[in-house]
Amino acid sequence: MASKPARKRIALIGGGPSALFVYKRLVRSAASFDIEIFEKSDVLGAGMPYSKAGANTEHITNVSHNEIPKIASSIIQWIKGLSVRKQKLYNIDPEGFSQYNVFPRLLFGEYLASQFAELRDEAEKNRIITRVHYNSDVTDITDQPENGVVQVSVNGTLREFDRVIVCTGHKWPEKYEGEVPGYFASPYPPAKLRLAINHPVAIKGSSLTAIDAIRTLARENGRFEWNDEDRLVYIANEDSPKFKLVLHSRSGLLPAIRFHLDEPRITSNALLTDKEVADNMKKNGGFLSLDYIFEKNFKDAFRRRDPKIYRRIKDMKIEEFVQAVMDMRQGKPPFALFREEYKEAEKSIEERESVYWKEMLAELSFSINYPAKYLSAEDMLRLGKVLMPLIATVIAFVPQSSCDELFALHDAGRLDMVAVGGDSKVEPKKEGGIVYRYTDEQGKKHNISYQTYVDCSGQRHFSYEEFPFKGLLLKRTVSPAYICFQSREAGKKLLEEGNEDVLTNEHGDYFLKVPGVAINDCFQVVNEYGAANERIFIMAVPYIGGHNPDYSGLDFCEQASEYIVKKLEETAS
Repeated sequence: MASKPARKRIALIGGGPSALFVYKRLVRSAASFDIEIFEKSDVLGAGMPYSKAGANTEHITNVSHNEIPKIASSIIQWIKGLSVRKQKLYNIDPEGFSQYNVFPRLLFGEYLASQFAELRDEAEKNRIITRVHYNSDVTDITDQPENGVVQVSVNGTLREFDRVIVCTGHKWPEKYEGEVPGYFASPYPPAKLRLAINHPVAIKGSSLTAIDAIRTLARENGRFEWNDEDRLVYIANEDSPKFKLVLHSRSGLLPAIRFHLDEPRITSNALLTDKEVADNMKKNGGFLSLDYIFEKNFKDAFRRRDPKIYRRIKDMKIEEFVQAVMDMRQGKPPFALFREEYKEAEKSIEERESVYWKEMLAELSFSINYPAKYLSAEDMLRLGKVLMPLIATVIAFVPQSSCDELFALHDAGRLDMVAVGGDSKVEPKKEGGIVYRYTDEQGKKHNISYQTYVDCSGQRHFSYEEFPFKGLLLKRTVSPAYICFQSREAGKKLLEEGNEDVLTNEHGDYFLKVPGVAINDCFQVVNEYGAANERIFIMAVPYIGGHNPDYSGLDFCEQASEYIVKKLEETAS
């Protein structure tokens, strides 16, 4: 009689939303696994954004129930079971809560924790062993190919596993924070911004991260009230007469606002098929064409849905389309444009009609993300310089309640926006605060001092050298992510111009070094010879930004987990 294959021992490094989606697929897999989860906090599911590490009670999601990939049970049903105390704490009316409502991030974190608990019950019924290690900080990972295992160092102890999936999430810099008074390298954890302030505050960025900082600082220095005209107003505290928030944005634009989505959940149906990718690469010298993705996953969608827009954009290249959109937005005061978009979004929600080009831009971002490693270096540079800034602005989907607060602060003279271009500099001062140096659109140079500064530029991609698990670096289990130039002349030109991210080899090929470590389509790490490691997977977005340039939130977690677990199932025996 043939013996049963040994159950694979799987380690999930991190227990946030990424791990939750992987765990769901492992529990429901036809293969059998023993699973251990290492979480540095004392709760599963919430991760950074939905725990006290990333939110206070005033912070809300920018997604609603209908936009969340299915986990174990419905959040609407879960909310109906909340205690009266929780309903009051989060100001939630279960009877009036619909699939289109956003909700407090901390509440969503509790929901995600409940989903982990439900899945653990399901695993137990299916006789799947799950061990959870709370308050466990994984400090290193080392591959042992000779033994077919991976060593995980946690709290000074070495553990061995057959497969390891790195599911760690956000990581925020700490440079200057704690050394320079009034300098905050990020707004997280937000409790640190509960400060009484009587001077202008410089905020770098104008994204959702900046809005997180605004919501906290505004509440510590005043209050919001609805007046008799049903308009939200802001009233500063008496001891904060000089309190003001100044957003510093490259473009001087605020992000786009939540509207009705016809297809709220982006799925794998939005992706190019393997055949489409292969066929295009064959026609394009071995590279996937960014213009092809733009045509296939963006412009073609308008043929049926919005022929009028299609006629306008059908002959546009990416650069022309982006310029046309930016021309519509630029030249208007940022808060005046924000009000226009607010009315457009309000109409979209009332009439249940999408702002279709914005919805398709979100889908385009999702569809570019997975095959991005097959782009040429020329197209990767275009993506980062031209398309991604627009995508990042449009798909932020600011909730309406956050918009109301921004309008109230601006109307009260407590919130302004300045465009600082792409060459601004922030110089910390030893005595505290910073000097913001930038050149405005008229060419005038500014050097403005602030006592308090919050960097809200968002999660950045980390370089290969910053990869946290040094055992994988030292043994060259992982390798830097590179993208090859299609034109040697283009690569040579950038190298001669002093671009430090451009390299060449003995064959005269030129490569662009992009952030993070190299991965394959199944999120396995890849060594310097291009060989995938069958034991180690990574879906920690900050460390794979070169080959996975987009932050797609829960949609990313859902899709990446599918690729990873399929590959695990292939090798389970």
